[in-house]
Amino acid sequence: MATEAQTGMQASTPAGPLQGLRVLDISNVIAGPFAAGMLGDFGADVLKVELPGAGDPCRAIPPHKDGKPLIWKVTNRNKKAVTLDLRKPEGAALFKRLVPRFDVLIENYRPGTLDKWGLDKATLWSLAPKLTILRLTGFGQTGPYRNFPGFARLFEAYSGLTYITGERDGPPLHPGYPIGDPIAGVFGAFSVVTALYHRLRNPDSPGQEIDLSATEAMMRLLEVLPIEYDQLGLIHERIGNDNAYVAPANIFPTGDGLWVTFTCATQNIFDRFAALIGRPELIKDPRFAKNAGRVQHRKEMDAIAADWIGARPLAEVLEKLSTAGVSAAPIYNNKQMVEDPHFIERGAVVSVPDADFGSVKMPGIVPRFSETPGSIRSTGPAMGANNAEVYGDWLGMAEAERATLREKGVI
Repeated sequence: MATEAQTGMQASTPAGPLQGLRVLDISNVIAGPFAAGMLGDFGADVLKVELPGAGDPCRAIPPHKDGKPLIWKVTNRNKKAVTLDLRKPEGAALFKRLVPRFDVLIENYRPGTLDKWGLDKATLWSLAPKLTILRLTGFGQTGPYRNFPGFARLFEAYSGLTYITGERDGPPLHPGYPIGDPIAGVFGAFSVVTALYHRLRNPDSPGQEIDLSATEAMMRLLEVLPIEYDQLGLIHERIGNDNAYVAPANIFPTGDGLWVTFTCATQNIFDRFAALIGRPELIKDPRFAKNAGRVQHRKEMDAIAADWIGARPLAEVLEKLSTAGVSAAPIYNNKQMVEDPHFIERGAVVSVPDADFGSVKMPGIVPRFSETPGSIRSTGPAMGANNAEVYGDWLGMAEAERATLREKGVI
């Protein structure tokens, strides 16, 4: 376990619209820590709690460099860190001493787990009456699935995302990244700020418990699926890279063997595209005059687009489409993304000082506030990096007492 001195990194004083907000993050892996990290980006003072020895399972997620988990450095940026075993009576007792210092608690254990450790909401609110408790689980605190394990692939499968992803004649596909986790994290950060706004308007209101199901967050994101079935009786099927709602829209190969995604999302854009490719008659063709007809005849429509795009190199395709006011983009890999001049100028990807690797690149602050901008103050901390500060300075524990708790595996 590294000490604070060994990490070589000290977070600067938080600044941003959430400056002064104190968040206790006892969640694991991605979804809950992502929510806490977003709050940290905008100035919240976040304390990350991990199990001694084992640490957060996020540390085991590839990729690693020199044995160090890279995703950890991003997901848990802007946090301090301690180790604490809440399952042990001494650990629960220490946790109870920490709770009154915080405004928000974020946890993602299976429902009832904290209750078993003597940390039920009544106990927590007796210690911090205005505490906002975010419980972020796979399927919520109630219902037949409440105790199902919470992993992104499950959220994606139950929400319908996996079913609608893939080629028409192929199997359902998961995205190449567990996207359900950060999506749930965004909902988590939003729900915390929403609860705090209520408390701001109602200062005498008690603490609030937030029941956030990651699966329901995915369902909210895919909002058209329920109403599509309810009102039309339609099962939303896979359509590959087609767009279910507009045409032409697809991913097309360019003449130099690269790829571009392209769509005529509105009538005006289609009219401009038809003029650009020298086919103004398409605008009056009854098959293509309106979007509904273009969707019905998407194969013919996409073939016309593919012929024009495939006869030109990517740079020419993008230049001509952009000049004509037609939406298109190259299909980037991560190398192209971090080297793109637009993203470099905006700081969409930034270099952050890091004790292990000097500096590491990661996404910047999203969104950008004109008067109270967020900041990235540190990468994800070493395990137990702030034990001395939190247990010594905050709680007044002598080194001998901390040593005894370390020997017992409590901290």
